[in-house]
Amino acid sequence: MIQRLDPGPRMSEASIHHGIVYLAGQIPETLDADIEVQTAEVLAAIDDLLARAGSDKSKILRAQIFLADINDFAGMNRAWDAWVVAGNAPARATVEAKLANPAWKVEIVVTAVV
Repeated sequence: MIQRLDPGPRMSEASIHHGIVYLAGQIPETLDADIEVQTAEVLAAIDDLLARAGSDKSKILRAQIFLADINDFAGMNRAWDAWVVAGNAPARATVEAKLANPAWKVEIVVTAVV
């Protein structure tokens, strides 16, 4: 059985299947903030969703990070490094991508275990 968190008409915020949590791409709510603020906001949303799914950031298997501007890589990394569990960083890919809203600087997708 697949459990869905916050199902909407087009997507769910998370799906849980066989002990694996698949989070939808998380995006910032504060649109006029810099990359560090937007990244920290997205990571806090990930913390919240993982907790609701019975997991946490120490159980993330992989992360996919999409940056609207690759020049924001260092700023995103500062927020990421402050958030990630020391010695327990998941596999990660970071790419530059055109995001759906031009005000978004970052979008993050994670997969974790329960």
